[in-house]
Amino acid sequence: MRVWLAVVALLLTGCSATAAPPAYNAADVMFLQMLIPQNQQGIEIVRLARDHALPPSLKELAAAIESTQLTEVDDMKRWLRDWGQPETMDMNPQAHAGHGGMKMTSPDLLGTLRTAPSGEFSRKFLDVLTGQQQGAVELAQTENGASGGVNAQARDLARRVIESRTAEVKQLLNFKV
Repeated sequence: MRVWLAVVALLLTGCSATAAPPAYNAADVMFLQMLIPQNQQGIEIVRLARDHALPPSLKELAAAIESTQLTEVDDMKRWLRDWGQPETMDMNPQAHAGHGGMKMTSPDLLGTLRTAPSGEFSRKFLDVLTGQQQGAVELAQTENGASGGVNAQARDLARRVIESRTAEVKQLLNFKV
């Protein structure tokens, strides 16, 4: 009788071991925590376009990037709150090596862009924004990679970031200023 109960207990335990997959994992959290400041920096960069003479189509692209990235930041912060996770990440750069490292524009380069003379701003703006958007693509690729996230929303965001930022980079490379 005891053997039979033990077998039944093992079978029942085995049945309950097939729990639903986790709603998110550490890769999802890290992706969002890294993309938030990356997007915030992108927003800072495109806002510089407001005060400079640029082709109207480039100003429109900058405004669209700002709108998209503001929405993404709001979504990502909400997801992290819902998961009970902090919005900010470990500031030790080594903590992010497995995710390809931080994909941020250097503060020196941003300073150079902010203070660029009018005649140099357009070219520098295109260069900095192109690099910024390419960094977002590289970051998003880590979320959808083999050791990436499991959360459907975060993985979908990564897919959209890859698609939209790749298209934006192509547009930026075609601007003649």
